[in-house]
Amino acid sequence: MEDDGVISMLLTMMLEEMGFEVCGTASSEVEAVVEAARTRPDLIVTDVNLAEGNGIAAIEAICRKRPTPHIFISAAPSVVRSLHPDAIVLEKPFHFADLERAIGKATQLPPQPDGATRLAATR
Repeated sequence: MEDDGVISMLLTMMLEEMGFEVCGTASSEVEAVVEAARTRPDLIVTDVNLAEGNGIAAIEAICRKRPTPHIFISAAPSVVRSLHPDAIVLEKPFHFADLERAIGKATQLPPQPDGATRLAATR
């Protein structure tokens, strides 16, 4: 989930390059909740700030219905950790390897996955 189209496209490309399938995207909190219910992703990568609403509230709503591993992306990770101390937070700016490590932590997958996993990413 990402409200910046360019960032969303870059994140999607990074995830696909890592061998993941991006099954849906969203730019707002409401859209994220709807998209997650529709696609039932194995992992969600979300920016904290969305066009309307925020990624934290979206994840809380999604996980109330179906617990789903997730990664927050934020320039201010302390904000996320103050609400969710155990959250996996990828601090902006980040590199390919940082994203790969965060995915490994969130999913317990090895850093370079052998098969594709369905992901909800960004738009």
